[in-house]
Amino acid sequence: MKTKATLKQIAKELGVSVSTVSKALNDSPEISDPTKIRVQEYAKLKNYKPNIIGLNLKNRSTKTIGVIIPNILNSFFAKVFTGIEKVADEKGYKVITCISNESLEKEIGVLEMLSNGTIDGFLLSISKEAQKAQKFDHFKSIINEGTPIVMFDRIADEVNCDKVIVDDFDSAINATNHLIDTGCKNIALFSTIKQLSVSNLRSQGFYKAFEQKGLKVNEDLIILTDNIEEFDEKIQGFFDANLVDGVFALDEHTSVSTMKIALKKGMKIPEDLSIIGFADGVWSRRMTPSLSTVSQHGPEIGEEAVKMLIEKLESKEENYTHRTVVIKTELRQRDSTRKL
Repeated sequence: MKTKATLKQIAKELGVSVSTVSKALNDSPEISDPTKIRVQEYAKLKNYKPNIIGLNLKNRSTKTIGVIIPNILNSFFAKVFTGIEKVADEKGYKVITCISNESLEKEIGVLEMLSNGTIDGFLLSISKEAQKAQKFDHFKSIINEGTPIVMFDRIADEVNCDKVIVDDFDSAINATNHLIDTGCKNIALFSTIKQLSVSNLRSQGFYKAFEQKGLKVNEDLIILTDNIEEFDEKIQGFFDANLVDGVFALDEHTSVSTMKIALKKGMKIPEDLSIIGFADGVWSRRMTPSLSTVSQHGPEIGEEAVKMLIEKLESKEENYTHRTVVIKTELRQRDSTRKL
């Protein structure tokens, strides 16, 4: 393997001081152009790479942001990341991305690994295990050590930091009202993310919509789980045992599974069954019929979150007030629901 050179080695071999090498590599106006070119070309030849942790100890900044997302296969998080990367690049920041895979242990490990001077701050959405266990001390410890965090989508009210969320409660009211207003009278509520904060808010919005219209929810039509396998088992035979003409699905899996099972049973969509799901990935538009969804505007969430973090990192204010920004969602009506 090719050996990486150090500042001292480069200085010794070129017959200049370590300070001269450092300034030349950082394009300092104090160093003449011929010397800069000589040093930079020699450093490249010798495979020199700056010590990021060492730079951080000296300059207190790496211009690098750590991003932790729970699930790389979720199209929503992929969209959030595009927004993060866009703004970070514009602001001159690099991004290191890690996946918690919904694991509390892995989430803690990533935080500890990157908070050793590798990054300046974190953008993250909490893992399913952390929310289920209500364990958030690892976030508080990182913040207390001086590394800022901005949470997005899945958040913890117990953690004092900046947050970016969508209007899950209001969007659920809006989606449920759309089903009711288009003639649905027996509406089911499905979820495989019961333990997540977003699922709770969406469920509350569903119940609130019924309450506001003076209607009663049929509890026999509610399937709220935190396990995909459990949902798949419960949904088998569901439409045979219950009269249902509308479904509000709180996550990608339940909306797609509902559509497939309904079509397999010969139900016409939306004539027999109207379906609204959450998230707005490519699959929503490409399904037949296309799926009506609540769009969470993932790129906007990512852009806002990274702007808040960079503002915090570059702020000279000692008493920084933490904020929660709410991104408005949009109900995108497609072929799985009747038109008003």
